[in-house]
Parts: sequence; structure tokens; C-alpha cells
Amino acid sequence: MTATDAMYQAIAAQSQLPADVASQLRDAGFVVIPGPATPGGIEGLSEAYDYAVATADAADVRVSSSTRVTDFVNRGPEFDGIYVFPPLLAACCLIIGRPFKLSGTRARTLEPGAPVEALHVDVKPGADGWPIVGFIMMVDVFDAANGATRFVPGSHSTLREPGEFMSNPTNAHEEEVVAGGPAGSIIIFDASVWHSHTANRSGQRRRSIQGHFVPRDARASVDHAARMRPEVLGRIGNLAKYVLAVG
Repeated sequence: MTATDAMYQAIAAQSQLPADVASQLRDAGFVVIPGPATPGGIEGLSEAYDYAVATADAADVRVSSSTRVTDFVNRGPEFDGIYVFPPLLAACCLIIGRPFKLSGTRARTLEPGAPVEALHVDVKPGADGWPIVGFIMMVDVFDAANGATRFVPGSHSTLREPGEFMSNPTNAHEEEVVAGGPAGSIIIFDASVWHSHTANRSGQRRRSIQGHFVPRDARASVDHAARMRPEVLGRIGNLAKYVLAVG
């Protein structure tokens, strides 16, 4: 057994989801649970988020109806506990079922007035790199007014994309569910489930930290080894290094 396989087996043995959470994730394709504790609590996370977005290099920023900033591994210690959150790693063991790694993380601020996004999958079942686990950490409350994520429960089991069933995937789906929650909650989902954000009608920004995990042999969206700052590598533990495939 390789060191990578041994580490995966240790994670699988130590990171267990409660039965009801595992059942919902497996059957519905998503679940909302309380997120990891962060330094300074949700207020500290909010301040660190705003500082990281404001000071990010322009090359890492993409602006449309959402403002996206890539790589929240290297933005501060407030974010270190998110991608090694035990229920999130347990979800990777459940859905990916073999050694995995973090593909990438990003901030995503849904701007006021952002229209509803078309239902989509992040990866089509059977595609290169499948299966994928996604997460959305709520920096702000998610509700029906500010663009919370909508999901179609069980759609990951269809092995199809929304456009194969719907003439217009921006329309409401009769079975969709809005995944709301208080700030500090985390959505964990099978990235083959149909989902999208709803319209932000609140007049306020809606902030989140998002990411994906992929099988160990798949290509990551961020080269963490190339981007890793020395102070971050010196701060994180062996579990984080395994998840990031660095060090």
C-alpha cells in the first residue's frame, strides 16, 4: 500500500458522517450542515474574506454578476480549516470512494441584482475527473431573496444534464429546493447534481467560499504546489498537505 493510499484509508476510518447526513447526501445529492469553526468566528471570517478579496492580485479576480477570487488556500489562516473539515472529507470518501485531493477554492460574491443562473452540473457523470465533491461555505446568510443555491434533489442519479430535459434551464424546476442557512453553514454536494444560484433581489452582496475535490489522479484547477506560500506550508499540518497534494 502506498503512503497516499494509507492516508486515504486513515481519513476514511476517522471521518464519518452521521447516518442521516450521509443518506441525504447520497439520495438527494446535497446537504446543508453547520460549518467548521473559524478563528474569530463568523465575524472574523467575514473580515478576512473582505480583506482577501480587496487585496487579491488582479489576475486572480473575475467579475461578472459575481465577483470570483481564486485560491483561498493562500489567503489567510481563517480559511485553513474549511478544506480539511471532517464531514467534508467524509463526503469525499463516500462519493469519490478513492484517494482524492482539493481541486481548487474561490471566493464568490453574488452581486445585488444578479439574475438567476441556469441549472447545470459541475461535472457530467462518467466524464474525466468524475466524481467530484463540491462545497459552499456561507459567509452570509443564504435565503430565497439573496441568491441562495437551488438544487434538484436526486438529479445526480439521472446521469444527464439539465439541458437534456429542460428547454430553458434558467426556469424554475418543479422539484427544486433552495438550500438556505445561516452564515457559517456549509453545503456539501455531489457535483453531478443539478444546481445554480437563484436571483439576488436583496440589494446586498451575498458572499461564499466555494471549492471542489477530485480523484487523486485527476487534474486540479489550481496547482497548489506552485502557488503555495512558505508561511502557509509551514502553518498547515500533514492532513492539509495530503489534501492539497503538496509537501
